[in-house]
Amino acid sequence: MKLDFNITRYIKKLQDKNTTNYFHTFMNRSTLAVGLLLLKPGHIDSQLPHDTDEVYYILAGDGYLRIRNKDYTVKPNKIFFVKKNTIHYFHGNKKELHAIYFFGGPDS
Repeated sequence: MKLDFNITRYIKKLQDKNTTNYFHTFMNRSTLAVGLLLLKPGHIDSQLPHDTDEVYYILAGDGYLRIRNKDYTVKPNKIFFVKKNTIHYFHGNKKELHAIYFFGGPDS
């Protein structure tokens, strides 16, 4: 099992112009999944509610995270908790948004 991860490598992979994905789960275990979300300005975050609780740690960027019907300001070094089965999505970013996500279970 891999024990160390290079976030810079995953950022470059998601910045590739040929990539249509805006997220990459780099660790996916039965009890924990971790990945990187990279949302470019003008792109839509189309994620659906998840089956497990989720935490986002913002590395870079701006914009908002809507959780249910409330917008929360996104900026580096903020952490957000999203309860399982809750509608949420990032929007309104004018800079490229980088966030690490943690699921309390597998990314399914």
